[in-house]
Amino acid sequence: QVQLVESGGGLVQPGGSLRLSCAASGINLSIYTMGWYRQAPGKQREFIATISIFGNTKYADSVKGRFAISRDNSKNTVTLQMNSLKLEDTAVYFCSATFGVEYWGQGTQVTVSS
Repeated sequence: QVQLVESGGGLVQPGGSLRLSCAASGINLSIYTMGWYRQAPGKQREFIATISIFGNTKYADSVKGRFAISRDNSKNTVTLQMNSLKLEDTAVYFCSATFGVEYWGQGTQVTVSS
């Protein structure tokens, strides 16, 4: 059974940092393109970042320069380092794994509030 489990969310003040992790089981992440997405209340899920099997990264303009996606194939994990967090970064963050089929985690809540 394939599972993606996100962790690391929480409450942080504006300007703060969080590090999200996504741990996979049932699949070998090394052959998957990994991604992070988020969904704020009342909004559609939006793309945040992806990292290819070769380590090539792409970011949404809204997080470029503040967020960094990375992968550790030996640990079957992908992380999202989030710095300089803003109020508008508040959302549920999801990781995805894509290789023909697509898998999703259940999400982790990130709340940026003073």
